[in-house]
Amino acid sequence: MSTDNWLSFVWFDPDQLRQFVWEAPFYFYFLFVIPLLFLLRWLLGIRLKQKLPIALSREKLRSSPLSLLRFVPDLLMAMVLSLIIISLARPQITNEMVEQWTEGIDIILAIDISESMQGQDFQPNRLEAAKAVARDFISGRFQDRIGLVIFSGEAYSLSPLTTDYILLKNLIDEIDFGKIQKGGTAIGSALAVATNRMRESTANTKVIILLSDGDNTAGNIDPVMAAQLAHAFEITIYTIVVGKEGRVPYGQNMFGQTVYMDNTVDETNLREIARIAEGRFYRATDNQALENIFDLIDEYEKAEIKETRYRDTIDYYVVYLKWAVLLFLIWILLKSTFMGNVLRD
Repeated sequence: MSTDNWLSFVWFDPDQLRQFVWEAPFYFYFLFVIPLLFLLRWLLGIRLKQKLPIALSREKLRSSPLSLLRFVPDLLMAMVLSLIIISLARPQITNEMVEQWTEGIDIILAIDISESMQGQDFQPNRLEAAKAVARDFISGRFQDRIGLVIFSGEAYSLSPLTTDYILLKNLIDEIDFGKIQKGGTAIGSALAVATNRMRESTANTKVIILLSDGDNTAGNIDPVMAAQLAHAFEITIYTIVVGKEGRVPYGQNMFGQTVYMDNTVDETNLREIARIAEGRFYRATDNQALENIFDLIDEYEKAEIKETRYRDTIDYYVVYLKWAVLLFLIWILLKSTFMGNVLRD
């Protein structure tokens, strides 16, 4: 609201007063002094006493409704002092705009879909458990670009880096063991494909999360060399191996009997990959452990949210100061004219 329109009673509306931020609110304590001043004035009898210039007796004036007019100057002066105090309290309206942005994080999820991911030491199996935590992980991100890579005997980029989280979740839902026909586990190829997706990234933080349950048994790229290449592009790699050691259920045969297979994992390569790329290695043996690992990674790789605040502050003390001057001039007029003699006690 413009201060040009100061001669308006809207400035005394309670809703308007509540909109203000007061720069020096301690001045409001002086409002309690005003009635004390007038009480002291009355008690000490510091009032001028003049005879009425008209042929009216003092008793007649006091008994008439006009007698109430003698309080008008005091009321005006009380209002003047109150307005000055309001002005000193500095009423303001501050418009604040907050601009937020994030230091972006680019993340590639590389998920093993080899045959061994059918292991049922996770419920309902390793792949479905991995898909569930991947969906939850994506839901917890904020404006980070995420891409998907799947691999078994070879690696395939399922999605480029994107912030379309609905698309990513739909693609994860569609992942199954038939997406790649070639058998085996090409960890080196998966890292190479993920790194290639990251080459053009300008994000401050670049992360690959590799989830697998086996050794590197396919592909023509050495996993350690692929990790060194990723590190050269300043990419951090988190490696997660899923599965228990020993006999693991892998579904049922045609007679409804549970089929078991011996499961062993050489963690050496995955540990070395994480070390080279300055990430972390994890081992998950059940659904809850896998969820906890993704929660940890989610905490490690949070985007830094920055904000810039713009404050536009407008002072409105001049409005109440002008009102104080106006009422003071009226007070002078009343005190210095015939009306002042009439109003005087």
